[in-house]
Amino acid sequence: MSPSDQPAIPRNGLATASAHHVRKVVKAVCPLDCPDTCGMVVTIERGKAIDLRGDKDHPFTRGFLCRKMARYLDRVYSPQRLTQPLKRVGSKGESRFEPIGWDEALDTIAQAMREAISSPEGPQSILPYSYCGTMGKIQSSGLDRRFFHRIGASLLDRTICATAGTVGYQYTMGSPRHGADPLAVTGCRLILNWGSNTASTNSHLWSLMIQARKTQGALIVTIDPHRSETAARSDLHLPIRPGTDAALALGLAHVIFREGLEDRAFLEKAAHGVADFRTRALEEFPPERVAAITGLEVAAIEDLARRYAATHPSLIRLNYGLQRHRGGGMAVRTVACLPVLVGAWKYPGGGALLSTSNSFGWNDAALERPDLIPPGTRTVNMNQLAEALLGELPGPPVKVLYVYNSNPAAVAPDQSRVHRGLARDDLFTVVHDLFLTDTADFADLVLPATSQLEHHDIHGAYGHHFVMYNAPAIAPVGESKSNSEVFRLLAQRLGLESELFPDDETLIREVLNGGPALQGITLERLKETYSIRLNLPSPFVPFADGAFPTPSGKCELRSETMARDGYDSLPTYIPPREDPQTRPDLAARFPLQLITPPHPQFLNSTFANEEHHLKLAGPQVVELAAADAQTRGIADGDRVAVFNDRGQFEAFARVGDTVRPGVAVAFGIHWNKQVQGGRNVNFITSTALTDMGGGATFFDNLVEIRKLADNPGSEAGT
Repeated sequence: MSPSDQPAIPRNGLATASAHHVRKVVKAVCPLDCPDTCGMVVTIERGKAIDLRGDKDHPFTRGFLCRKMARYLDRVYSPQRLTQPLKRVGSKGESRFEPIGWDEALDTIAQAMREAISSPEGPQSILPYSYCGTMGKIQSSGLDRRFFHRIGASLLDRTICATAGTVGYQYTMGSPRHGADPLAVTGCRLILNWGSNTASTNSHLWSLMIQARKTQGALIVTIDPHRSETAARSDLHLPIRPGTDAALALGLAHVIFREGLEDRAFLEKAAHGVADFRTRALEEFPPERVAAITGLEVAAIEDLARRYAATHPSLIRLNYGLQRHRGGGMAVRTVACLPVLVGAWKYPGGGALLSTSNSFGWNDAALERPDLIPPGTRTVNMNQLAEALLGELPGPPVKVLYVYNSNPAAVAPDQSRVHRGLARDDLFTVVHDLFLTDTADFADLVLPATSQLEHHDIHGAYGHHFVMYNAPAIAPVGESKSNSEVFRLLAQRLGLESELFPDDETLIREVLNGGPALQGITLERLKETYSIRLNLPSPFVPFADGAFPTPSGKCELRSETMARDGYDSLPTYIPPREDPQTRPDLAARFPLQLITPPHPQFLNSTFANEEHHLKLAGPQVVELAAADAQTRGIADGDRVAVFNDRGQFEAFARVGDTVRPGVAVAFGIHWNKQVQGGRNVNFITSTALTDMGGGATFFDNLVEIRKLADNPGSEAGT
């Protein structure tokens, strides 16, 4: 259907077509774990969604969707979609099930939980496992939290993506997620994508960067070990060695101080610990040392420092790729120091952007009810699911595992051990999902979940400043139920207080009763307009006055809080745990640094089972430099094994110049059951944690690659 065929959308988001058939248009919100949180326009005919596109009236979405969500209706109406509860009839991992009714499924779950609660191990033997399969406040972190808090289950530390960088940024800036206004990026003249494949993972911000290039002559620079889509389309690409970003940031600071390029007036007003920071940068991180650490040329480091100091407005788009190693939190903390050196925070669109999510001020305590948590309840880090399931953590063994909004049998590190834990005969596992994922294959019960078009939710964003309301556009497919509905039903069966589990609209009103930025934003207004900007100045220039929400009231180049928490008070470089320069013993056996960025066709493991995306993604591949391939006798298209002491996976070699020698790239995250060898990239990743925030270390990973004997060749080019 062409845009001209669509009925006009009135303010309430609904329209009715001719008398011959009923058609309506509903505005919805993309649920993906993505900073863009797009507004969507869904056309419904006779109860079925027949068209979905980006909302042209939304200031950030501006009428287009990413390559994934443009095909979202394929997902909603997929023939693989789960439509009724299933009970396991085969061995765990075989994916053999038979249909059952909802009453039997819910009764079975409630009984398993009662037995766990009354057992000697107690309710902490129940473990919820979820992440951001949806980013909606209600379906992601609403009644689920209340339910598990109320019954006393183990807490889950949801750290797999962003916590190391968030904590590091907070030490420097005070607020973990305040930064530049994304809509003001069009005025920038220098843009650094640092550890961010913005063109693929933040496409609407990328379009604003391109606009800045066209209108302001902006220079776009990408700092990334891989020549990603963003790097290839940038004006300058610095192929830094993985895990060395903090060293580069300190090298830039060295040049800025050495040549007197700092904004001294702004530093005096806005920064704490300038003298100590200057001394460290000048004495410990000269460009020659930084070049040896990062693999970059001295001239490239000096040129970037001079450009950064001289060009305004400038933006550093930080992302979470650079934090997925041992020193990840310190790396983000260190990069976040740079904007204050050159006065970048004085300008609209200038400074740094990690996340906008802290700007919202949701009333999360009212929504999630942490007051219900029994004293002494243990917390399990989600990156250490393998240890939790194998009884290697303090506390009781996990007897009941409830998985929703996640697919840990594909996305959790150290998959060999995760699968061994999931295969335990004495573990009762429930999976609530739209599809039979890798994790569902191990489940005792599988519950069909609603898609975004089938339930209520409210969204903020970590890439813009709009509150957005998602109303159901269609009836649930088959017997699908939303997360909140299932937790209400389970609460009833366990005899929990009904007032703790109200309807979704009540929950939305509770979470909107938050900070100043939400004042006047009500459910009623959102039903009318569906998207409302936060009560913030426009453009939002949060630190132009030099005031920061830190203990000192300034940007903390030196942080006494960090010292009290056991960290170096000054920015520094912490090498990866598995680094060839600091672990020559390990590098002698596994000499390649492997990073595993997301495939542009997938979002983590979402979409990795769908025909259109699988066809475009092709088979599992590993990219390596020509020199590394030659020394191993590997040709482009050869089938290879990528391995270390944790395990191995198979892939097809893609030989070229997208990575530097000594580095390899394998894209995630394929489902295990859909790739050659039945193993994805997480069979070789570690459960070790970052320096701060308990984050994942997916990019802290030494491997070796060898050619496999039975080699069909050349399939990797598809």
